[in-house]
Amino acid sequence: MSVRRERIAEQLRAEIAQVLRRHATDPRLQMVTLTRVDVAPDLSHAIVFWSTLSLDRQIDPEVVEEGLEGAAAFIRRHLSHSLPLRRTPELRFRYDPSLELGDQTLAVLRSIRGGGDHGPEESS
Repeated sequence: MSVRRERIAEQLRAEIAQVLRRHATDPRLQMVTLTRVDVAPDLSHAIVFWSTLSLDRQIDPEVVEEGLEGAAAFIRRHLSHSLPLRRTPELRFRYDPSLELGDQTLAVLRSIRGGGDHGPEESS
């Protein structure tokens, strides 16, 4: 990805996060964390990868994605006013399980460490 596209992707991620934090009233969107944005070379569309950070594991990614898709036009309209782009990309949302998988991996490592960590053996 070119430096310009990377810069635009980061600007989009920051602005979308701000719109969700300040203006989204849909409760499905309250615990959404944006992990990255991939922008098409012609800036016609952007894929916004998201995850959830919640102690409550009952959040259904499909329900959250429906909320994001429903809010896409609203978010895009805000972006058109806040970003100096000639053309605001169409937004598509994709669930990114990496945060959840990382959390699960850390939990497994903690359980291994906790179960087998008895300190150094003393030799007599």
